[in-house]
Amino acid sequence: MSTTTRFHVPAMDCPTEKAMIANRLERVSEVVRTDFDLIDRVVSVTHAAGAEGAVEAALADIGMEPQRIGDVRAAVRTSLAQGTAWTRDTWLLIGSGAAAVLAEVLAWTTGRESSPLIIVPSIVAMLLGGPTTFKKGVVALRTLTLNMNLLMLVAVTGAAIIGQWPEAAMVTFLFALAELIETRSLDRARDAIRSLMALAPETARVRREGVWREVPAAEVTPGTHVQVLPGERVPLDGRIVTGASAIDQAPITGESLPVEKAVGDPVFAGTINGQGLLEVDVTAGQGDTTLARIGRTIREAQSQKAPTERFVDRFARIYTPTVLGLALLVAVVPPLLSGGAFYPWIYKALVLLVIACPCALVISTPVTVVSALAAAAKRGILVKGGVHLEGAKDLRFLALDKTGTLTEGRPALTDVVPLGDTTGDELLQLAASLEATSTHPIAQAVARAWNGPLSPVTGVQNKAGRGLEGTVADRPLAIGSHRFAEEAKVCGPEIERAIARLEADGKSVMVVWSGSTALGVLGVADTIRQTSVDAIRELHALGIKVAMLTGDNPTTAAAVGRQLGIDEIDADLLPEHKVAIVERLVREHGKVGMVGDGVNDAPALARASIGFAMGVAGTDTALETADVALMKDDLRGIPELVRLSRSTGGTLRANIALSIGIKAVFFALALFGIATLWMAVFADMGASLIVAANGLRLLRFGRQVTRTDASART
Repeated sequence: MSTTTRFHVPAMDCPTEKAMIANRLERVSEVVRTDFDLIDRVVSVTHAAGAEGAVEAALADIGMEPQRIGDVRAAVRTSLAQGTAWTRDTWLLIGSGAAAVLAEVLAWTTGRESSPLIIVPSIVAMLLGGPTTFKKGVVALRTLTLNMNLLMLVAVTGAAIIGQWPEAAMVTFLFALAELIETRSLDRARDAIRSLMALAPETARVRREGVWREVPAAEVTPGTHVQVLPGERVPLDGRIVTGASAIDQAPITGESLPVEKAVGDPVFAGTINGQGLLEVDVTAGQGDTTLARIGRTIREAQSQKAPTERFVDRFARIYTPTVLGLALLVAVVPPLLSGGAFYPWIYKALVLLVIACPCALVISTPVTVVSALAAAAKRGILVKGGVHLEGAKDLRFLALDKTGTLTEGRPALTDVVPLGDTTGDELLQLAASLEATSTHPIAQAVARAWNGPLSPVTGVQNKAGRGLEGTVADRPLAIGSHRFAEEAKVCGPEIERAIARLEADGKSVMVVWSGSTALGVLGVADTIRQTSVDAIRELHALGIKVAMLTGDNPTTAAAVGRQLGIDEIDADLLPEHKVAIVERLVREHGKVGMVGDGVNDAPALARASIGFAMGVAGTDTALETADVALMKDDLRGIPELVRLSRSTGGTLRANIALSIGIKAVFFALALFGIATLWMAVFADMGASLIVAANGLRLLRFGRQVTRTDASART
């Protein structure tokens, strides 16, 4: 039997430590699997029962100082506290920098580099700034992990051996500074996501012995009533049982304006209550709230490498040992062939070792991807993996379900056309009784239209994509699409005329029949979302065509399609037909997205290049099935994601080009003897700063869009 233990590892700042941990745990026989969460610095280890001590010892052996944790929120609090503290390491780094600068100044003024006057401050700089790097370098050597810490250990040691003490000191300080910059840069991206988890209050106000008391939110179970005062954050997911208020749902849906909520409406943990006093019936515990699921989704997405990140990893695995081998050749071959001195060539080799450190290259992708994921999450767009984040920029076609996606999804009954001896009230009463058993929007529209009592219904059968059958008031009854009625052979000239008239007006039509007798026709109209019109216009501007997939009749679908400017209309579809159409679009156009509700459209969502579930706040199934979840009913999130994806792709390409370009320049300078050790480290540090800042720009993507939206409203 295996179990999973989670460890908070403060020293796991970037993929370098991740690779070191993976290599070490591979040598522990009891370990089955290792998963990494770089956002919260959490390592989840699946291992044989009772092997927790062995795993913890292995992590401690490589200096990772693991801390067992019982929940992610504890790790989040620890990480946030560490990210804001002015640590002891910062003061040590300042001391290292001062000593290194002193050594360089003394060497420059005296013209000597190996006198005790210079060696002492150099050693001080190395002792203050280098222990962490040197320790990790020794561990890397012991575990046969070729990483930047090992390369720096060799470079600093080599510089000291050949008497370049000021160089060794400055390299030590600059690399430690680069590591600090890298950590802080990643922390800024991490904090944007970790802050989501910190939004929900740690306490909730519940009634105990007739008095409202604050208790830990983790102790509140579903079914408990909690009180939310004006201006407070909602502690847990639930439904309002008393009161009404405007709720700021921005943390969940990205909506910039508060949403009016009343009795029966859902509220989500972390959202902000306006002016009303609310009593909420809790529907999910602390670990199962929508906010918690969002946090899990983003952490899982961050742990999945994007295509560009996988490329960088493959490149680094080839690039680093190649440059290391070249450095060894530079140190040995030229002096052996020429018979000259070894010193200048060893120095050039050490510079090449520093150049081999892929710091900027390694940091360029995770900080960019994490920043983009955070920016999307703040806008209510959950992207479940870097592959979907990057893939969105290549979308060429988008397939959309009609009802509830392009339209409001809350249609209203507009026409009741009885046939024969059936009265309008009788037709509507029978139809409403049967439709009340369904959650389909059109069925609910019919049920809402009848204000009287419903008849008893038994034996209900849902005919997917067609309609319903059952027994209503002891008589067989069916209601469904024109296709379904034709299959039942109940369509006659009178029905066909009524259907043609309603469909010409762009209405959805349902036929009601009992046995072989048609009782009448119902017409239902849905309202097109204005946001859908805007979204399709934006998609066209981005070069993306749009297809509408619907079970409605072709006439109704065409009427809706004309209003929206749809490029391709496919009507009268069953669920399996949608899958076939998505497959055809993929063959013809390449990258194709599919938008649905994440449940009924699951097969088509799975077949598309990217599956989008829309309006899924609080919906478990949709969050699980879709590649991208839009937390509110607004299609404009898709063009927004495409723009973010294209911006992310451009940022990644620019960062990689800059990182490799700087390496190439200093590689040439090193071979010509122009570059020094500290210059190479300084250049690498500068490149790390630039690529990190460039990646962090994506965190402002959401704020820029918000300001644009606000300006448009005013």
